[in-house]
Amino acid sequence: MKIDAGDRQYELVEGWGEMPDGWIWGQVGGVAVDSQDQVHAFTRAPHPYRIFDKSGKLQDHWGEQIFEDAHGICITANDDVYLVDRDPQVVLKFNKSGRHMLSMGNRHKPSDTGYTNESRTVTHAGPPFHHPTDVSIGPNGEIFVSDGYRNCRVHQYSANGELQASFGEPGNADGQFVLVHSVWYHKGRLYVADRQNNRIQVFTPEGKHLATWPGYDQPCKIYIDSEDVMYVAELGDRVTIADLEGNVIGRWGGERTHEPGKFWGPHGIWTDSEGSIYVAEVLEGARLQKFARVR
Repeated sequence: MKIDAGDRQYELVEGWGEMPDGWIWGQVGGVAVDSQDQVHAFTRAPHPYRIFDKSGKLQDHWGEQIFEDAHGICITANDDVYLVDRDPQVVLKFNKSGRHMLSMGNRHKPSDTGYTNESRTVTHAGPPFHHPTDVSIGPNGEIFVSDGYRNCRVHQYSANGELQASFGEPGNADGQFVLVHSVWYHKGRLYVADRQNNRIQVFTPEGKHLATWPGYDQPCKIYIDSEDVMYVAELGDRVTIADLEGNVIGRWGGERTHEPGKFWGPHGIWTDSEGSIYVAEVLEGARLQKFARVR
């Protein structure tokens, strides 16, 4: 199956991702690719952390006694792994050998943002965390966390996990958020997925608003590759490829379906060194699809 995305073309790699008998994908909260083109899937299933080679062969798995609610993932150039475990309210760092290096957040102790199960509304910004969503790393090891389902902030930590600053308020004006769902640092800017406002906002690392890009359908994950190309997974069953000025290069999807090559709940996205795209799906999608770059 060939997919045209503007001048780009991709081909679905059907059946990618071998797993032992009885395993299921589950809702795949996030996907990332390391320096060796190994694909890391972070999923809400009995085997939550899985590592595949680019051909789809399972290389390793772990985290069965660690993770409760797989949501966001970021892998750095030296293959450190940062993981967002949403419901426990924590962000965890591991090295490439799987050794735990750092924890942020108070496990099972959400911050006060005015949100209750009855109101289901964030009334004010709060400290970390209340259902965090994603994580990105700056050039000096700074850690940026989007927070989240029941908060409305982006937090900046030092490389050793000390909170430095936070920005964001509830609402739909510039600099405000309704379900801030992803953050990505790239060349001095922060790109933030403001999911329920159906837009991406751009900031300085200090939180100064620079731009707002409307026209997205519940953007869930932002990833930017080494060639300054942005990839966005949208919960509205679509993938968008854009430049760093917000111009759309290509997009496909929009029809909610289990049909291979289309989507039901895109939630994570990343690319490998060959330009192949990996899309993680939640909701009833509950799978990970690979699209090989053709041109």
